[in-house]
Amino acid sequence: MPLWQQLMLVCQALQGIRGGQSGTAVIEAVEPRLRPGVQALLFQVLRNLGRADALRSQLVARKPPPAADALLCTALALAWDPQAAPYEPFTLVNQAVEAAKRGQATRGQASFINACLRRFLRERDALVAATDGDPVARWNHPAWWIRRLQQDYPADWERILQANNAHAPMALRVNQQKCTLAQYQQALAAINLEAKVVGPQGLELAQPVPVQVLPGFADGWVSVQDAAAQQAAPLVLQGLDLTQPLRVLDACAAPGGKTAHLLEHAPAGSPLQVTALEVDEQRSARIHDTLARLGLSAQVLVADASRPQDWWQSQCGGAPFDAILLDAPCTASGIVRRHPDVRWLRRESDVAQLAQLQRQILEALWSLLKPGGRLLYCTCSVFKAEGDLQIQTFLAHNTNAQLLPSPGHLIPGVGGKSGPVRDNPAGDHDGFFYALLQKSAH
Repeated sequence: MPLWQQLMLVCQALQGIRGGQSGTAVIEAVEPRLRPGVQALLFQVLRNLGRADALRSQLVARKPPPAADALLCTALALAWDPQAAPYEPFTLVNQAVEAAKRGQATRGQASFINACLRRFLRERDALVAATDGDPVARWNHPAWWIRRLQQDYPADWERILQANNAHAPMALRVNQQKCTLAQYQQALAAINLEAKVVGPQGLELAQPVPVQVLPGFADGWVSVQDAAAQQAAPLVLQGLDLTQPLRVLDACAAPGGKTAHLLEHAPAGSPLQVTALEVDEQRSARIHDTLARLGLSAQVLVADASRPQDWWQSQCGGAPFDAILLDAPCTASGIVRRHPDVRWLRRESDVAQLAQLQRQILEALWSLLKPGGRLLYCTCSVFKAEGDLQIQTFLAHNTNAQLLPSPGHLIPGVGGKSGPVRDNPAGDHDGFFYALLQKSAH
């Protein structure tokens, strides 16, 4: 399709995100055959939106109407760095102006957009230099987000921000009930896909591919799951006798990757019983889809993890669980490489609100755990308020809880860095937090 038309769709998607819609929602609104190209451009825009906003402020004294501003910022985000631009900056400007002329909401500002972008081409170096001192422009994250990382990680905040603006790797979890890691690596090599081992059941592809290309994907040989997320199921089940009947709760379970991994991790014929809990009915449907593809079964409940009085007795018989995996709702600050819209959708107040919700769910589920049982608390967040500080507070108020050896905060980027931040030595991964808690036996 013409580039101007793609830019128009990206502009519309950016407007949707600025209006509070998720990146997933705005991409799903695009015609399926056009989604890959539009998503690639949109993600690049979102990873450079701080710079684009700063450049627009240099070019115009007053913020233009929403549609014109979105198109102007789309062009600036894509063109400001010629080495990273998907097309020649001159081509991007020409096509952005063409999009402005053809768009009903931007036609009246086409001459204005043309003048701004032509000036940008003439004065690009000076304009970029004028924005270099703006932290939001340099790091392409909101100012509050940058400040929080500086406070939480005085030695590593720059590294985290740099990683957030890179492309996330595509990691696979091999279903070892169906094939070994080595066998699947050979199957990938047979179709010229290079992959390295990350963890006991994981492979990281050198280049991402559509899942339909993956050998045996439809038959459940493999699932897409980040290397950090793959640590959850082994942490929950380590040391437990999986030949004995065990009841495990996976709370906030959609889309079902960790539920499936719990079942895969158990040996064939294990009497392990897994209950997957998800408050959102639409998202819970994805758990069923995940399990069906892998040939696994679990009890799937649509219910609120913070209100066990609504489901524990009636749906689970009121018996305590041997182990609980709580992947708590969070800011998703650890997965902005995969979802670059998150940084612009979140507000600083969301951190405290989500931390409060995490506390409520953690306290509610702790009461469902049998004496001697274990609960794994995890979030895909790098913020300490949703990780270390959350668990410190919980331990201070629950003397029957003991913190077992756990990964703690895993920050995004290549692992193996020494220092206070503990990384996944197996390689690249998302930002995550893990705390494994054990309940006193008496």
